[in-house]
Amino acid sequence: MIGRGGLRHLTTRPKRWAALALVVGSTLILGACSDAQNNGQNPLRPNGPAAEKIDNLFVPIFWIAVTVGVFVLAGVVFVAFRYRYREGKNENPKQIHGSTPLEIGWTIIPAVLLAIIAVPTIKTIFDLQEAPAAGTALEVTVVGKQWWWEFKYKEAKVVTADELVIPTGTPVRIRLSSCEDTLPGECNVIHSFWVPELAGKTDVVPGRDNHMNIEADDPGTYLGQCAEYCGLSHANMRFRVIAKTRADFDQWIEEQQQGPAVPFVESDGSTPAGPAQELIATKFACTNCHELNDPAQASYGPNLVHLASRTTFASGYYQLTRSNLIDWVLNAPSMIPMQSKVCRETTPAADNECVGMPSFTEDTPAGDPVMTRAEAEQIADYLLELK
Repeated sequence: MIGRGGLRHLTTRPKRWAALALVVGSTLILGACSDAQNNGQNPLRPNGPAAEKIDNLFVPIFWIAVTVGVFVLAGVVFVAFRYRYREGKNENPKQIHGSTPLEIGWTIIPAVLLAIIAVPTIKTIFDLQEAPAAGTALEVTVVGKQWWWEFKYKEAKVVTADELVIPTGTPVRIRLSSCEDTLPGECNVIHSFWVPELAGKTDVVPGRDNHMNIEADDPGTYLGQCAEYCGLSHANMRFRVIAKTRADFDQWIEEQQQGPAVPFVESDGSTPAGPAQELIATKFACTNCHELNDPAQASYGPNLVHLASRTTFASGYYQLTRSNLIDWVLNAPSMIPMQSKVCRETTPAADNECVGMPSFTEDTPAGDPVMTRAEAEQIADYLLELK
């Protein structure tokens, strides 16, 4: 005869096993549906020397960790079943204390494993930080801002944003900064620069310059992002590394060194050269943050002299299309959150609270002008001419 407790125990056990089977099955099915191999951010698919070094370190350490994990899990399962509670039977294990062989064993074995892991890890860290031989690397300064990336090719006198263009088969020495060259002493918050298929993460720390090396074996687009929480739009702070052949890269540099395809100002250097330029410079004061005349000039916002040569904008979050750009010019915060409630409701704007583009769809407490959709279209059409 089975009592109520026993019956409930028997009927509950199959439900638990069914739930466990459902969880495991769902995990396997969802894992099979993953497109991680082609998501552009797969660190297990290295495409450059730095990423390969990291992968060569990761694989053996992974299998060491798997071996240790299996051993520990097997021991836990054995103890759980061997010494499980059974009614009417005392199976407490024999109590031991001060077993010298056991204590020596579980001290020496982890120490040896840690030494095996530590030596190649430290060597890899030093290898990744070693600067390329003089004259062999392309030098680029990367500035982390809220919430986008600025790329400066100092030797070529080119400043761009969102997309870092590099030549294949060439080491790239990156200087990482969180401070504004145009505003001495003004530094942003901490960021972290990460291109999983080309290199590991390196922090971008206010007041301190860090360095890293990247190199792409093959032409292609490699996706990167900020890997350190930096505020409201941290998750949207993306970028792309576009690797080109040496010939294509040299051509790109030459094109970026040219002035704007459609002049922003007249020959006098100050008068806007057209109605769209007038809206940008005067009515909406976009030039307070953006540069539209000099491709070598860094600015508080992205340099827009060659905006139309990029495939993305808004920190690589949106494809550069006319409709996207019109919506962005008109009401950028509706597409990517940038301004805190304190910023939106304070007059004048609160210090260190207001970053990114404002919305021009309605009067703000600061008195910004309202933009019509026709004006947004006019501005967007001008920007799309800036190849």
